[in-house]
Amino acid sequence: MFYQVFRLKDEHSNRPAAIIREVKSLLHDGDLIHYGLFPAYFGLATNEIYWVVMRQGLAMDLAEAITSRGIKVVSAHDFLPTVRPVHHNAPTRTGLFVFRWFSIDSKNVDEIAALSEVAWQTFESGFDTEVQGLFAEVNREQDQGTMLLLTWYKGFDVWLDSRSPDAGARELFMKRHALMHEATPIATQRLILD
Repeated sequence: MFYQVFRLKDEHSNRPAAIIREVKSLLHDGDLIHYGLFPAYFGLATNEIYWVVMRQGLAMDLAEAITSRGIKVVSAHDFLPTVRPVHHNAPTRTGLFVFRWFSIDSKNVDEIAALSEVAWQTFESGFDTEVQGLFAEVNREQDQGTMLLLTWYKGFDVWLDSRSPDAGARELFMKRHALMHEATPIATQRLILD
């Protein structure tokens, strides 16, 4: 299963209402499965939103379809899951969803995934949180690339508490961080479409 993550912007408004409307109109096209729309609590402009879709293939140029509807595609990433998700289901809970973008050397993807998987064993049991996915770019031919870690937290208080995980998870997270050039977290919520 492929995952596409779009950062969309409505340059004609200071709100994402048009983006939401246009995304709804695209949900009936092609092979895409809507994973979620995620407006930011902080980290994105008020007229920006993340849109995540799951697809069996990458045949339809979804970025072109969005652009043709007057919405700017700020960024688009084609991802494959690493160690998560195991089951490809859209999230159903409300709460805080943090998109943590990793700038990495492509050769380190597997090691980052392995360190993460072990760390999550105690991390998730210590907090009301669940890792939704750790994704790597489909094309890893470039020396440098991007990974995305998407994590659900019950709320901001849980996220704050989770900044102090147990010693074992903390050590693994520090090793993982040493393999990155930088990490950029964006705090969002999942928008429920009616």
